[in-house]
Parts: sequence; structure tokens; C-alpha cells
Amino acid sequence: MASNERLRATMASGGWTHATLAEEVGVDPKSVERWVNRGRVPRRATAIKAAEALGEDVHALWPALRQARSARAVSPELVTLYEQRADLPVSVFVDLLSSAQERVDVLVYAAVFLHEAYPRLNDLLREKAEAGCRVRICLGDAGSPNVQLRGEEEKFGHGIESRCRLALLHYQPLVGVPGVEVRTHGTTLYNSLYRVDDQVLVNAHVWGVNAYGTPVWHLRAVEGGSMFNTYAESFDAVWSTAQEAPHGADRVLRRPARP
Repeated sequence: MASNERLRATMASGGWTHATLAEEVGVDPKSVERWVNRGRVPRRATAIKAAEALGEDVHALWPALRQARSARAVSPELVTLYEQRADLPVSVFVDLLSSAQERVDVLVYAAVFLHEAYPRLNDLLREKAEAGCRVRICLGDAGSPNVQLRGEEEKFGHGIESRCRLALLHYQPLVGVPGVEVRTHGTTLYNSLYRVDDQVLVNAHVWGVNAYGTPVWHLRAVEGGSMFNTYAESFDAVWSTAQEAPHGADRVLRRPARP
């Protein structure tokens, strides 16, 4: 396979080495060497990241990425598609959480239905943490303008803020438990995520519709797939902006002034 001289010239002009570009993009230097000397084409997401670092158009560096990929009727990452969350019995969530071996990540605004339908949720999460799982719970900050806007869009008004506070009260017994982290975020959520190891339930958010009435897709990570990783990386991005949850019911129930 021919070498990639455009990539070689771009790296040289910017003072990049195989090692420095690899570190920037998060790959092995041998991978960069293969891109340059053997003309290998990286995965699209990696190529975009490399092109941004180099200040070059991704298609100028890897023209092959312009080619349309053949459509697939069903992605191998898709396990099941549900028309709305209300169609899922709570056992789907419980069974998934019960299977956790390494991690549990939950990103929601409130999702109080979990505690209401399965009162042992905290016990289950505590048991998983004691067994070595990393448990991360990220809830909506009731004082966030984005959370408040979501309430207006759902036509719930202040209701979503109350649900966020209620969710935080539900998880209060886990604050400070080794292996469990509870944080609050103020981001705009386009999906609620329930990840366990290499699987995730993605509950879509639709303008004006409560999450119980919107689709859920169950994804499983597979070699060569990117959908699962997209949502996993999204969780990490929100988590990095989130704040440690307040400890104590009085602090949770404290209502900041709202304009």
C-alpha cells in the first residue's frame, strides 16, 4: 500500500512526530507510522481528531473517508429497540444492573421511576460497589437553567426540578459509600444513559415529550463499532463538568431563588 505523503508533509511542516501525534490523538505511535508509511486509513473518529490537531482537512489527509459507507439494515451493536421507555419492564434495568462486573454509569435528570419501581436499587448498587464495580450516578442540578428549560419544554414546569431533588434524596444514602460517586450536572441532555460494562440503554429525549414516551435502544459494544463508544464518551464528557452531590437532605431540599 502506498505511503501517505500528504500526511507526512503536514506533520513535518507542523513539527509533529509519530510519537507526539499519537499522544495527542490517543493511539500507539506504531499506528501513526502505519498511517504515514503504509497509507493505512484510521477510523473516522480518530482521523477527525488527528486532522484537527494538524490543522488540516480530514478528507485532504485521507480521501478514502469521502467514500460513502454501505448502509446496514441493522447495526450489530443494536440489541433491541423499544418504541418508548414505558414499554420496558423495570426488570430490564434491574437485570442489566445486576450483571455489572466493572462499572455502572447512570446519566439522567431524575429517573425517579427506578427507585419507585425497585426500592432495592440502592442496596443493589452498594453491593456492586462492594464487589469492585465503579458506580457513577449523574443527576440533574435542579437549579440549572438547562434543567428548568427542559421542564418548560415538557410542560412540567417546576415539576422537573422537584423530580431532580427527589432523585438526589433517593441516592443520598449512597453519598460517601466507597466505590460510589454521585454528582449533579447542569448540561442539556439529549439522551438519558444507563451503562453497565459494555452495554448501554439509551433513552432518547424529544422536545415536548417526557422521557417515558420516547424511544430506548439497547446497545452492546462490538469490535469495529462506534455507537456504544459515542455514548460512553458523552457520559465521560458530562461527568467531567459535574459537581459532587450535596450531602444531607436539608442541602438537597434548599431551593435557590429563581428569576
